[in-house]
Amino acid sequence: MTRVGIIGSAGRMGQALVDAILAAGHQHAGGIDQGGDPVALAQASDVLVDFSAPGALEFNLDAAIHAGIPIVVGTTGLAERHHWLVDAAAVSIPVLQTGNTSLGVTLLAHLVREAASRLGEDWDIEIVETHHRMKVDAPSGTALLLGEAAAAGRGVRLEEEAVRGRDGVTGARKAGTIGFAALRGGSVAGDHTVHFLADNERLSLSHLAENRAIFARGAVRAAEWLLGKEPGRYTIPEVLGL
Repeated sequence: MTRVGIIGSAGRMGQALVDAILAAGHQHAGGIDQGGDPVALAQASDVLVDFSAPGALEFNLDAAIHAGIPIVVGTTGLAERHHWLVDAAAVSIPVLQTGNTSLGVTLLAHLVREAASRLGEDWDIEIVETHHRMKVDAPSGTALLLGEAAAAGRGVRLEEEAVRGRDGVTGARKAGTIGFAALRGGSVAGDHTVHFLADNERLSLSHLAENRAIFARGAVRAAEWLLGKEPGRYTIPEVLGL
C-alpha cells in the first residue's frame, strides 16, 4: 500500500485527493497547508502530491529530496524561477510537473499539437478558458499548457507569439500569434477550448471539467506511475505513453 502525502490539503481539491487516494487502494499519509512541515510529511510518505502555492515550491521540493521520494507538482502560476527549481530537484529525485493532471486534458494537448503542426498560419489559434471566481491566476496553467502544445506544433516559442489580452484599438490580428482569453465566475471547475479559425471554416477542440475529482484521479495515477522511476523531470503525457 503506497503512502501518499498531500501538500495543499485544505479545501475541495484536498478532499478530492484524499478520496482518490483511498479509492485507488492507497494510504493517505497526511496533509499539510501553509505553516505545515513538509519535511515531516515527506518522511511519512512514499510519494508527495503538491497542489499548494508557487511560493512554497522550493521548500516542498527540498523536503522530497531530503526524504528521497518522488513528487507530483500540480501547482499552477509557476514562473521561470520555479521551473529552474524543478529542474534542479529532478537531478536527485523523480519530479512530475504539470499545469493540469487531467488525463483528458493531456490527450487534448496532444491533439492540439497535432492540429497546429498540420494547419498553416492562415489558421488563427485562440485559447479560451473559464474557471470559478476564486481562481487567482490567469491564464490558467492548463491554458498555458495548451498554448505550449500549439506553439510546439508550429515550431515556435509561446512567449514570443502569445497575446494575453486585447483592449482598445489593437489593430489587426498578427498572423501566427496565439491568443488567450480568461473568463472567471461561478463554480466552474475548468473549461478549455482551443479554436483554430481560418477563412470560412473553424475547428474547436474542448475539454470540460465537471468537478475536481478528475484532477485528483489523474494526480494519483501520476503518483503511482512515478514510483520507482529514476531521478528526472517527467510529464503527464508520459503517463499515457504519448
